Amino acid sequence: MPAQTWNPAEYERNARFVSTLGRGVLELLSPQRGERILDLGCGDGALSAEIAAVGAVVVGIDSSEPMVDAARSRDLDARIGDAQALAFESEFDAVFSNAALHWMPNPDAVLAGVYRALKPGGRFVAEFGGHGNIAAIRVAQFAICQKHGGDPQTIAGKYYPTTEDYESRLRAHGFTVDSLQLIPRPTPLPTCMDGWLDTFGRAFLESIPEDSRTPAKQEIIDLLRPALCDSNGMWTADYLRLRVAAHRPAR
Repeated sequence: MPAQTWNPAEYERNARFVSTLGRGVLELLSPQRGERILDLGCGDGALSAEIAAVGAVVVGIDSSEPMVDAARSRDLDARIGDAQALAFESEFDAVFSNAALHWMPNPDAVLAGVYRALKPGGRFVAEFGGHGNIAAIRVAQFAICQKHGGDPQTIAGKYYPTTEDYESRLRAHGFTVDSLQLIPRPTPLPTCMDGWLDTFGRAFLESIPEDSRTPAKQEIIDLLRPALCDSNGMWTADYLRLRVAAHRPAR
């Protein structure tokens, strides 16, 4: 299965809305001067830089070398790493993540690592795709995947849990859950569905034989146009976000 890859310039062009819309969960984090905070899936570091700007000490982790390089260009401590295999032990006052956890297919490994990384009393604040996220887009992708011989795991491999599922996992790993909500967030796409597929559907498209990729992408766009594109040509993705605040008990 082709791995999802990321291009910082393309991400800036097609997906800057991700960090812009992440400011709500950043407010929930409420970082404080002097705190040590781990940013899981930091990407190009846009939100990590905002956390650092208040005087917190930020460590960013991301699996994409180009995105880590972009984060380092902001003078951040960004490291290449797998959030499903964290090695930190009681180091952080908070662990933060925006729009990244749904890319990690082993949520229990993530939560076990987050719990270990937190100091007793430390908090975990995150937002990511929840149950029903991009449902229309996924249905169109599955239909075209079957037609053109793509790898369905590039679509099915995302983790979009219900609130009940994620709360159960949090509690099983020892967290106290402070808040958990599923938030509908219809999201305008600055470069239409074409740009969204180039950025977030790259692994899916690369799983399709090369001579079929362009027509396959156009067929997805045509399928989605009646549902997600308005009469003015504005595309809106059917996002649903799961926002969580939890903490490791003080003892």
